[in-house]
Amino acid sequence: MTPQDWPCAPPGAEPPCAPPWSPLSLQWQRHDEMPIIKYPRRVDPFWHEWDRKAQKCGLRHTVYAVNGDRYVGEWLDNIKHGKGTQIWKKSGAIYSGDWKFGKRDGFGTYSIPDPVTKDYKKVYSGWWKNDKMWGYGVKFYSEGEYYEGEWAWGKRNGWGRMYYKDGAIYEGQWSEDKPGGQGMFRCKNENRYEGSWKDGKKHGPGKFIFLDTGQLYEGYWVADIPTCGTMVDFGRDEAPVPTQYPIPKIELADPDGVLEEAVLILQNAKIFNSQPQKERG
Repeated sequence: MTPQDWPCAPPGAEPPCAPPWSPLSLQWQRHDEMPIIKYPRRVDPFWHEWDRKAQKCGLRHTVYAVNGDRYVGEWLDNIKHGKGTQIWKKSGAIYSGDWKFGKRDGFGTYSIPDPVTKDYKKVYSGWWKNDKMWGYGVKFYSEGEYYEGEWAWGKRNGWGRMYYKDGAIYEGQWSEDKPGGQGMFRCKNENRYEGSWKDGKKHGPGKFIFLDTGQLYEGYWVADIPTCGTMVDFGRDEAPVPTQYPIPKIELADPDGVLEEAVLILQNAKIFNSQPQKERG
């Protein structure tokens, strides 16, 4: 029986099945119409293939953005993800390292070209999170000045050590990109302060050791200013430039009590001075 011999189905009747060997299927209309021959779809439309090729996944060659930025590396669903290198056209800066869903995340290095020599110099090498410096890393500032330690939200936060170009070193806690908490600042001449910090300034209890003159000041600081404390000789005999006369011995009956009272007065005065003018008696 050939397709030409198939009968038309009467109204309400089911159309006859095509022979199992037939590659064709029939769609029946009304009883007075001829059957429509439909071939099964063998391939997807061309635009499906074009769309698949446009999707960026895995390792790709250089991809240019509309603004001229370049990226070469790994992708996931059209998003930078994995290992890759980004070059910004406007600044010439380069980031090479880990990416996560389109943002710098993981370990990576950020460099910029020198404005004079055009050679690339490293700015930051370390860990990133959500496109910001986060975790342990090293950042280079001006010549001979750099920081190594912890970061959060793109700022120095946590423990870290800062090397200044004049030879000074700060080692200790950081908060919001400034020394904050406990830390030690060592001057170029080896004199040093050990104690509390706030907003990048000596603030709270601490001691300053004058190794050049052989003296030790220990007391309370407010915004980088020593307000009350004691000064004693400390290794004066071995000091490079000792003072002409030694510091007399303290004759107070209770020097510690006097110092504690002075600190308490200072703290109360600080609270008073922070109140609005209209609230003062």
